Amino acid sequence: MRLAIVSDIHGNLPALEAVCADIARRGPVDRIVNLGDSLSGPLLPLETARFLMAQRDWVQLAGNHERQLLTHGPGQRSDADEYAHAQLTPAEFAWMATLGPRLQLAPEVLLCHGSPRSDLEYLLETVEPGEFRLARADEIDQRLAGARAEVVLCGHSHLPRIVRAGEGGPLIVNPGSVGLQAYDDDHPHAHVVATGSPEARYALVERIAPGRWTAALIAVPYDHAAMASLAMAHARPDWAHALATGRMN
Repeated sequence: MRLAIVSDIHGNLPALEAVCADIARRGPVDRIVNLGDSLSGPLLPLETARFLMAQRDWVQLAGNHERQLLTHGPGQRSDADEYAHAQLTPAEFAWMATLGPRLQLAPEVLLCHGSPRSDLEYLLETVEPGEFRLARADEIDQRLAGARAEVVLCGHSHLPRIVRAGEGGPLIVNPGSVGLQAYDDDHPHAHVVATGSPEARYALVERIAPGRWTAALIAVPYDHAAMASLAMAHARPDWAHALATGRMN
């Protein structure tokens, strides 16, 4: 079993296209998996949605932003969600409604956007007042909520990581974000996430023997300057800086 994992595209279609080209360059995979948060942001939500809807053989999840686009009304949506919501048509909303936040892809492989118990929860990071850190093994075990798998694939934090969940626990892989390499958030406390470079990120995960898996985190160059210019044209200098640098300051 060989899987390519993408997540947190955030409407950045050129980054996604570059990742798809890199996947093809590295040889065949059994499935491409998209862990959600695909459209929200001031870039190309409609074009990205139509690209993803055409990928009939992909496994795709909803992230918290898909849920928010479907359920939040005017005045509840963030600026990034508001822009995406205004660009989409009923066909894209209907497609999003078919996606879930968690899927047991195989007995050995569990997919989730955030953690198995919440699309808003980081599985591998802990946010406390004034601190953003790698989660402890006991925190990860609690967030796994009894999930059974050899490999857990998660997104949401935009940080590429490979972590083993305690002794004998599953291998957990976050591919990082295809489309946005830095952001700030206030849930559950104010924090900043940054990878430090603008390249698009994804992961390759492969079972090489029963119970044995390899995982690789991959960074792919693309025309991030064009996407930074588009964000600036849509009055989002914070996104423009994040897209251009992979940093928030």
